[in-house]
Amino acid sequence: MGRAYEVRKASIQKTGAAKGKLYTTFAKEIYLAAHKGSPNPDANVVLKRLIEKAKKQQVPNDIINRAIDKAKGVGQEEYHEVMYEGFGPGASTLVIKCLTDNVNRTVGNVRAAFNKVNKSLGVTNSVLYNYDHLGILSFKYDNEEAVFDALLNAGIEIVDIETEDGEIVISLMPGDVNKAKDELEKIIPNIEYDLDEVGYYAKEKITLAGEDKEVFDKLYKMLDEIEDVSEIYTNVVME
Repeated sequence: MGRAYEVRKASIQKTGAAKGKLYTTFAKEIYLAAHKGSPNPDANVVLKRLIEKAKKQQVPNDIINRAIDKAKGVGQEEYHEVMYEGFGPGASTLVIKCLTDNVNRTVGNVRAAFNKVNKSLGVTNSVLYNYDHLGILSFKYDNEEAVFDALLNAGIEIVDIETEDGEIVISLMPGDVNKAKDELEKIIPNIEYDLDEVGYYAKEKITLAGEDKEVFDKLYKMLDEIEDVSEIYTNVVME
């Protein structure tokens, strides 16, 4: 299997509690996109694409609209995206993405989870250098060559492209994802994305067993239960 397939598996295996925090996470991400750019989706392609993803996941319109209103200054919360890097048992590492309105609370909760299993947070880039920051798109289509040519002609760098069971999986630089989607939608009307993500994916995966696996699972569960944690990336093969 190629690199794109492995990345796709890793993204499917990420935080198991994502469904339970889906609305909250989308609300925070929509707020950030509207706050950093225009709150008008027609003038902010990042916000527009994010709203499309939220609606595909059946996030109610009132949650989307409230998040945009907060970005306009209606409401008190102000969210920030923060990343933490940590070392688990064995050779395991974790990258924890958080969306928070209180950084002190969030880092305290994340650090406490590591402390409870006698593991520690790392400094900036102590873990991330072993991860690739990629955008991943996957969709059903039977002509990989046409997709490759369309993206190449648009000046989009393709990190990897692979077809697996009739599904094309593309790895891209994060900043090219929306541009790539524009090009794909020109050649594939009504395209449906099975994966549409930007995240951090370990360059090499490891497998844990015995006590190391038990400690890792406990740490992962505690991190996953923190409300401010939106994504957890790891180099551990999840079962």
